[in-house]
Amino acid sequence: MKKTKRSRADITFYIVNFIILGLFCALTLYPILNTLAVSLNDGMDAVRGGIYLIPRKFTLQNFYTVITKDNMLIAIRVSVLRTVIGTFLSMFVTALLAYVLSRKEFLFGKQVSLFYVLTMYVSGGLVPTLLLMKGLGLTNNFLVYIIPGMISAFNMIVIRTFMNGLPDSFVESAQVDGAGHMKIFLRIVLPLCKPVMATVALFIAVGQWNSWFDAMLYNQNRPDLTTLQYELMKLLSSVSQQQGSASVMKNAASQVTPVSIRSATAIFTAAPIVMLYPFLQRYFISGMMIGGVKE
Repeated sequence: MKKTKRSRADITFYIVNFIILGLFCALTLYPILNTLAVSLNDGMDAVRGGIYLIPRKFTLQNFYTVITKDNMLIAIRVSVLRTVIGTFLSMFVTALLAYVLSRKEFLFGKQVSLFYVLTMYVSGGLVPTLLLMKGLGLTNNFLVYIIPGMISAFNMIVIRTFMNGLPDSFVESAQVDGAGHMKIFLRIVLPLCKPVMATVALFIAVGQWNSWFDAMLYNQNRPDLTTLQYELMKLLSSVSQQQGSASVMKNAASQVTPVSIRSATAIFTAAPIVMLYPFLQRYFISGMMIGGVKE
């Protein structure tokens, strides 16, 4: 086989493209690697600065301080439960709603879709929402993490748009064979929606995992329902109030400071989602491309 010779213009393009992408990757990865290096460095030494990609005085004391904080194990358990349960239920309910609105035989599909779109721009406000949650008995309740955000208008539109691009022949042939809508939804539509469902699952999981305001607003009096993000927020607030030389917390052979604690908290928070993303990457990319093109 003859090798095709590349022109000088092609070679120049590849070189310039490689340099630009390399710089972009470096700019993207540097803040993450720098934060990781600071989190693995002794707190007092980190205050001096000059840490870039490699810790100067390696220690795990910053992560130990974060993990051993009061209620941290309970907070991790609650955060994992709300992320898993909330993601699964929200995906199923949102996909079911999107399927109904994607069917042409549903007479009021456009009106209902418009109603959900309006919720993206208009909110009831914080105080009315709090009063509503109290009236529904969702305060001091684990379900407040699940029910209020079970349906997202944006996620519904993304899934509905993807479903509109599926051939109608699949559904029509199943209906001829006597299948009902629920059977069609579970056995035909959902398996074909894996890319967009993985995309939406990542959106929901990140939102559930990073949420802390609802824990402070609705479950502040229930330490057994606290979340990881809320506990980390309180930890950051406590160390931020101790800025300066008096902020050093002595622990064992090393010391932690607000700088090192903030870095350890950032890594501890982002690690689970970062580890989850590679498994959903191929679905995420295809889901974003297909679900966002056709209306």
